[in-house]
Amino acid sequence: MQAVHDFPEKSGSASNRTARVLADRAAGEAYVASVCFKHGPPRLTGVELEFTVHHADDPARPLDPDVLATALGPHTPRTLRPGSPASPLPAGSPVSLEPGCQVEISALPQASLRALDAAVTADLHHLRERLAAHGLVLGETGIDAHRAPRRLLHTPRYAAMERRFAPIGPGGLTMMCSTAGLQVCVDAGQPEHHAARWAAAHAMGPPLLALFANSRVHAGRDTGHASARWLAVHDTEAVRTRTSGVADDDPAGAWAERLMDVPLMVLPRGDRPWDAPEGLTFADWIDGRGAAALLPRPTVADLDYHLTTMFTPVRPQGYLEIRYLDAQPPDEWLTPVALVSALLARPATVDKVREICAPVADRWTTAARRGLADPELAAVAAALADLGCAELGTTGLAEESITEISESVLGRAYRSRSEA
Repeated sequence: MQAVHDFPEKSGSASNRTARVLADRAAGEAYVASVCFKHGPPRLTGVELEFTVHHADDPARPLDPDVLATALGPHTPRTLRPGSPASPLPAGSPVSLEPGCQVEISALPQASLRALDAAVTADLHHLRERLAAHGLVLGETGIDAHRAPRRLLHTPRYAAMERRFAPIGPGGLTMMCSTAGLQVCVDAGQPEHHAARWAAAHAMGPPLLALFANSRVHAGRDTGHASARWLAVHDTEAVRTRTSGVADDDPAGAWAERLMDVPLMVLPRGDRPWDAPEGLTFADWIDGRGAAALLPRPTVADLDYHLTTMFTPVRPQGYLEIRYLDAQPPDEWLTPVALVSALLARPATVDKVREICAPVADRWTTAARRGLADPELAAVAAALADLGCAELGTTGLAEESITEISESVLGRAYRSRSEA
């Protein structure tokens, strides 16, 4: 839930950001706009892969965190073992854990999909071998099909999140402890293309969510929904999960304004509970309103942390983090990444994406509930698959990979459309 990607760094050193107090709301908005939409031609692609983890002999058995830590060895995140060296995987991917001990690897961004494929394949192979040696396997869907949600990481952030989401309903705990996503990370692009790329990344969300949805079964029960994972995300706080300003000519400015008005989710306080004062927005904190009168003035580092508490379908982090896809089986992650990359590769393609997806661009809930059983979503997903597969040549992948990905995408899209 926190980005660890090594796209271009935020401006200023960590010590400077910690010490730099935000003078007013305008300063906060200017900072957010500057760091969340970096300028430059699309060049890098990254991926963050989350997986539930199971005992191979009985996937419904509760995961033992001690067994997981032993299996991960030097790669164990410090959230589970504070004294761990937390070494990256051999090709450089850092390992992190979600609250239910879902494993996440955040591949270093690469200038080609071929290089990204090589790095992720190597790191996944290493990870799976270590897990297998201790009787563990990675899950293959976007939600735990076997076990009810249970928090296994005891950090102040996750404890505060669990308390915050509990009054809303079960979605928060499910999102935190049972879900796994596949997040595609692409450069924001040149300033003149920011609005179009931002809009396209959102518009293709419902059809792509439907196309790759695989999280119908949760905790041994058929939920009846194509992506129970995405519904769990949206059953937390709407202010944190809803789409944002997709029609804005200035997405950076709109995002910055929104961030100022989002209530704090957690407030880091060392050994004290991290529960944030109810309803306190970041703008309130800057201006010293309400409970903020008792707090130190916020710094740029505080604002950086606030940015990590947004769970929108597309989250700007200097690059665009596309967050709406269910996790795929470990050997099938490249297919959605290649499709997304192809659909955003050229401005002309981006414009076609927006045109094709316009009729279903806001149908997130329908996509999560019905998937490609919805005829309109199925039709748009098929058209999007045609467009993306025709553009796969822009990805730099080998012809063999392009053929395999095209067959997978088109087979999935047209088979489901026929059934719908």
